Amino acid sequence: MMQGLPVRALGTMSGTSLDGVDAAVVVTDGEAITAFGEVAYRAYSDAERQGIAAALGRWPGEDGVAEAAEIVETAHAELMAQFNDIALAGFHGQTLAHDPRGRGTHQVGDGRVLAHALGVPVAWDFRSNDVRLGGQGAPLAPFFHFACAKWIGAKAPLAFVNLGGVGNLTWVDPSFERPEDDGALLAFDTGPANAPLNDLMQARLGRACDRDGELGARGQVDPAVVEAMLAHPYFLRMPPKSLDRNDFAGLAKAVAHLSDADAAATLTAVVAAAIACGLDHVPRQPDRLLVTGGGRLNPVMMDMIATRTGLEVVPVEMVGLNGDMLEAQAFAYLAVRVARGLPTTCPATTGVGAAVGGGEISKPSPS
Repeated sequence: MMQGLPVRALGTMSGTSLDGVDAAVVVTDGEAITAFGEVAYRAYSDAERQGIAAALGRWPGEDGVAEAAEIVETAHAELMAQFNDIALAGFHGQTLAHDPRGRGTHQVGDGRVLAHALGVPVAWDFRSNDVRLGGQGAPLAPFFHFACAKWIGAKAPLAFVNLGGVGNLTWVDPSFERPEDDGALLAFDTGPANAPLNDLMQARLGRACDRDGELGARGQVDPAVVEAMLAHPYFLRMPPKSLDRNDFAGLAKAVAHLSDADAAATLTAVVAAAIACGLDHVPRQPDRLLVTGGGRLNPVMMDMIATRTGLEVVPVEMVGLNGDMLEAQAFAYLAVRVARGLPTTCPATTGVGAAVGGGEISKPSPS
């Protein structure tokens, strides 16, 4: 579809935190990043968020799924229509359920609807092919992280840590030429990140998150809860591995006896402990952790990660990247790879048997 020249691609992301939709432009040939373009954000209304949340954990055809899909498609179309001169769009959709060793993976939102609405080709359904071929279908950003490491001129191994609803880590050795080269990457979900903390804040205080870590800073960590979390079988599994947003739903019960502040502090400490545990699996310790996602804005969480890991922990803005938009940018980048027939996952990122391409391209309907 594309000849290997850089194009303006638009990527979108609606994550497990259910806050809204990110959209961002990347100029790329699907290998190197040429430039980063404009970005935009559309928050979900309370009603939209509740509509999507009601369908979490559900599969195609089940109650609420069609309604959630319509919310996701409408929100994305409204936001994506703000961008001009786009050659291709990447649409992740909204993950409702993820069970790669069972029923598969389920993202709502139809790329054909968006291609028709926007009048540009749309790459979508990025995960299904990887799962069909034995992979976890997640995480999907590592190939983009590799390109970012090249873009910032990194020489030594480093790690990108995404603190969204679920935490994930990409270890990158930028000395390799291609992301699919053996030894270039290792990626996996680390464990719970903002989802348990955000759910606690919503349930107890009617707030979307612990802004600036203000509540957690006043609390005391319950180490017994943290240690019990680390006893979960997930942490004994070797990566690559991935999680569903609700795989650690039991944390809500585990902190039910704690005060608001102590519960917030404990759920924040859980994130740091999970990341430190994950670093036991990397080929060699990175020289720093570059943090993206909402968790990087929580100074208590960032300090706890630094203390637990003994590493330099900084937001990706410190190296000229956009921590709010990195995942949306990833799907712009991946869309171009899909269009060029380049791999989007490999054994070290999802556990798939070989480097494979994912996603499909939907073209606009003829007028």
